[in-house]
Amino acid sequence: MGKEQLKSTVTLNDKYTLKEGKAFLTGSQALARLPLMRRWADEALGLNTAGFISGYRGSPLARLDQTLWSAEKILKENHITFTPGINEELGATAVWGSQLGTLYEGHEYDGVFGMWYGKGPGVDRSIDCLKHAHAAGTDKNGGYLAIVGDDHACVSSTLGHQSEQALASADIPTIYPSSIEEYLEFGMRGFEMSRYTGGVVGLKCVAEIVESSASVTLKKYAQAKTPKHQTSEILNAHSGDNRFSQEKRLKEKHIAAKAFAKANKLDQKIWNKGKAELGIITAGKSYLDVITTLSELGIEKAEAEKLGIHLYKVGMVWPLEETALLDFCKDIPNLLVIEEKRPTLEEQIKRILFDAKLSPNISGKDNLQGQEQLPIHGELNTSIIAKAIYNHLPLTKRGDIIKDRIELIEQKQKELEKHTNKSMRLPFYCSGCPHNTSTKVPKGSRGLAGIGCHFMVMWMNRNTEVFSQMGGEGVQWLGQAPFTKEMHVFANLGDGTYEHSGILAIRAAVASKVNITYKILYNDAVAMTGGQPVEGGPSVHDIAWQLFGERVQKIYIVSDDIEKYKSINKTLPTTVQIAHRDHLSNIENELKETDGTTVIIYDQTCAAEKRRRRKRGLMPDPDKRIFINDDVCEGCGDCSVQSNCVAIEPKETELGRKRQINQSSCNKDFSCLKGFCPSFVTVYGGKIRKTRVAPEKLESLSKALPIAKPATIQGTYDIAVTGIGGTGVMTIGAILGMAAHIEGKGTTVLDQTGLSQKNGAVSSHIKIAKSSKDIHAVRISNASADLLLGCDNITSATGENLRYIHRNKTQAVINSHYVATASFTLDTSSPSHIDEIEQDLQKHIHAEKMDTLDATRIATKLMGDAIATNMFILGYAIQKGLIPVELSSIEKAIELNGVAVNANKQAITWGRLMAYNPDEVIEIINGQIEKGVDIPLSKTTDDIIHTRYQLLCDYQNKEYADRYGKTLEKVKAIGSKDLTETVAKNLYKVMAYKDEYEVARLYSSGIFKQKLRKQFSGSYKIEFNIAPPMLPFKDVTGRPRKIKVGAWLMPVFSLLSHLKGLRGTKLDVFGYSEDRKLEKQIRDEYFAMLDFCLEKWNAKNEKTILELLNLPQNIKGFGPVKHENFIKTKETERTLLATLNPKVSVKIQ
Repeated sequence: MGKEQLKSTVTLNDKYTLKEGKAFLTGSQALARLPLMRRWADEALGLNTAGFISGYRGSPLARLDQTLWSAEKILKENHITFTPGINEELGATAVWGSQLGTLYEGHEYDGVFGMWYGKGPGVDRSIDCLKHAHAAGTDKNGGYLAIVGDDHACVSSTLGHQSEQALASADIPTIYPSSIEEYLEFGMRGFEMSRYTGGVVGLKCVAEIVESSASVTLKKYAQAKTPKHQTSEILNAHSGDNRFSQEKRLKEKHIAAKAFAKANKLDQKIWNKGKAELGIITAGKSYLDVITTLSELGIEKAEAEKLGIHLYKVGMVWPLEETALLDFCKDIPNLLVIEEKRPTLEEQIKRILFDAKLSPNISGKDNLQGQEQLPIHGELNTSIIAKAIYNHLPLTKRGDIIKDRIELIEQKQKELEKHTNKSMRLPFYCSGCPHNTSTKVPKGSRGLAGIGCHFMVMWMNRNTEVFSQMGGEGVQWLGQAPFTKEMHVFANLGDGTYEHSGILAIRAAVASKVNITYKILYNDAVAMTGGQPVEGGPSVHDIAWQLFGERVQKIYIVSDDIEKYKSINKTLPTTVQIAHRDHLSNIENELKETDGTTVIIYDQTCAAEKRRRRKRGLMPDPDKRIFINDDVCEGCGDCSVQSNCVAIEPKETELGRKRQINQSSCNKDFSCLKGFCPSFVTVYGGKIRKTRVAPEKLESLSKALPIAKPATIQGTYDIAVTGIGGTGVMTIGAILGMAAHIEGKGTTVLDQTGLSQKNGAVSSHIKIAKSSKDIHAVRISNASADLLLGCDNITSATGENLRYIHRNKTQAVINSHYVATASFTLDTSSPSHIDEIEQDLQKHIHAEKMDTLDATRIATKLMGDAIATNMFILGYAIQKGLIPVELSSIEKAIELNGVAVNANKQAITWGRLMAYNPDEVIEIINGQIEKGVDIPLSKTTDDIIHTRYQLLCDYQNKEYADRYGKTLEKVKAIGSKDLTETVAKNLYKVMAYKDEYEVARLYSSGIFKQKLRKQFSGSYKIEFNIAPPMLPFKDVTGRPRKIKVGAWLMPVFSLLSHLKGLRGTKLDVFGYSEDRKLEKQIRDEYFAMLDFCLEKWNAKNEKTILELLNLPQNIKGFGPVKHENFIKTKETERTLLATLNPKVSVKIQ
């Protein structure tokens, strides 16, 4: 089929509707297609079968249930039922039941084939059921295929796992596909083996394959060959059976599995020509890694024959079939077993060869000297494997290509050992995530972590640590409580986990009579794995009654919306109390003093799910937003402390780092309003102003834009894409993969997200080749990337991603735009390290091969939304000739994807224009930029002083500003630039304290309105959130209570600003408050401190004095926040003064 014909015929439904041909599909989609293929094959055999699927989600099978739901129509049409399990064990039991139907009257099918799925810990949990099902037997026309998901690298798990060993304990055979295409072939063989052996068969799926996508050849597989092996036993499920005969039959099933593997050649000799010197035995993902490694070492099939390398690929990793193995090993003096995790193959091979009286040298996890060569922790990569193979080659056979590759690997390793990540994008809660509030614990208390997104609290300074297996949350406390003076703990428990098995943990806590408070985090979705609904859909009402029945002492329902409980309040147990989330701390303090087991049901919808539902019109979208007046903002970060929200971002200004709301990522949780600060303004009815260039302008410009020639492919073309979770990084992989598929090329795409959904680092590895046969391992090898699309500079500059860079080979397009990491939310003074990050990139990527541009800023100005950034970067790379597929194929892939088609095409075109004629694009952007309203950043010391002098004139008057100016003249005379700039900034700060007059002036000056208009369009109303110090009201935390005041306050602000002349006089009614007294004290003490420091100034004291005079930068905020920072700063001041003059005593107010 020609390329143009293929373009017109490719559809997204191919993966399920095509019976033969090529389709682009993910590992999960291949598993969803598998039961369809089983049904079609049975129909061809004249069997009327049905299918049943159950299990429980979990990475790397996190999205399998969603994939099955999306294919529900075609599954039902083919008599296949999908019923997700409440947990893995019960799902496995249900699939076992599917094998028993034909034993009873009323069955409507010749048999039912069953498919169960679960990640490694779910296998452990379900092993008792799987053992029973295996012993009891399968239907001869059914079959039980257990899809086991293994996260070898522990990327999205609490422990790495390796399921074949657990399955072996139940005598269950495990087959291990090495590719998505083999998922289909081995899956079909797995069903047939299950029918033949009468037992469960495991299909091992590792993250690197099941979470990837590829262009796959679809075909009909011939019926499996029936082994010659005969047994008198009935291996399938049958009536009149008993446990004793079932146990006896296990050996026969074991023998039958090996016979089936032998007859159907599940284990294969890949290379076996020439005199053998080294035999490599491997399986699954490691097989692909080995093939890739050998290729990178210059060892293809012909070269392997010269070197005496033979290769054996195992398809059934347990039990290992002996006959084919012995035939492979009989004349090989040296064997190298390459497998991940613990040595399942190696131990079997040694036993089999020992019994056969064969004694080659065998190494695997350790070399022949007993030294580790293939670690059992983490996962293997091609660099580790390359060294192991190299060390097994005779010195005379280590050619130049092999030596060069090993030298490159070792050089890269040395570079990475020297490298330290300057900044990291840790996974973090989405903006507006309920866990931002729900996971807080009172001072002096500690929490126990649980499985789910809330697990991330462990790196958020919230005194929460120690996690358990899913369903064991909080139960460790039962074993600690009798032996400690500690009286109480909190335990976090997600609603999905509660339904899965967590209710048993609560039941155990009640029975043990320990003091514990469970916080059931009811988010209305299983957010960590993609927003699926909780099985059974229990409501808060249902859970409350369940807990009441479990004899929980006290139950609180805490929510951000308690109005919805008014209608059902009377239907709840009488002991249940309802409270707003603002009272959470008080409730926690109450429950920590309550004996026995207590529960808080924290009810707030998952932020990511809330955003999805609002987009679909399934949930109200509040017509209001929050705006921060950065002129009023002190940069104290109390808003981040209260909300833990990543939508609050830094804004670097002339007067220091302030705060701003990222309106694109804000999920309208509004908990930032709890920050004690008058800078927060609520905007009602305003729409986010998006300046964008008219599409007609783009169309006109693009007419002169030439089509760039695609990059040349030699072997495979490897593209690494790095970025931030939730911004569309995965979309690049999906589109390029589909585009390559449309052109009939081979392609694989590996998306690596780990825990990241929003805010964390994500990456995608894309491989494109002329043929699928040229692609083996889906992960890019060290120092092998042809192109880096760095959609985020911080993620690109981590060691994890720099490992793929070859300085003289890798081309790169880097987005230089700085997006604050989650560390800013936890520590608002954390530096950006942006200059160091740029230097790291320059060390690893040749300057001539790296293009750096502020893609986010440019794309936002052109398209009106930062979400266009990644497609803009892709367009830039296309025009530079760095993408090995045609533009028309990419556009066709975008159309097939069906999401934001026009916007994505336009973003790509703008990116192409930027690459072709950057000056023209920049000129267009400059025409879009409105005149700035922010104070320009100072470039010199005199600029710093002059700017602040003028600001003090506005703040009070010229006389006040002159005091500042004269003081700086005295400081400048010392002759130290550092000293002058430090005093210039800090003296201004203490003199321009934000009292009522200043806040009023900053709101009424006109600049505030300009900033509002710059960010919002339409007709809108505003509301101020303030806490005037003269009002006596307190909130639930004991702080002064903030009140909402409408726009009528603007004239009052204007009037008040004109009364600034009263500041400091007897008529200054505001000056008598404790807050204002403190601010005047800080100012006056700074003048005194400055005089003291100038007297002490010398080279020896310089560092200490600069630190002392810079301390006001730490006294940020308003009211109680400023007071707390003042106390902390005074403690620091005491320490610093002691180094200058031990006799100086400092009174801390």
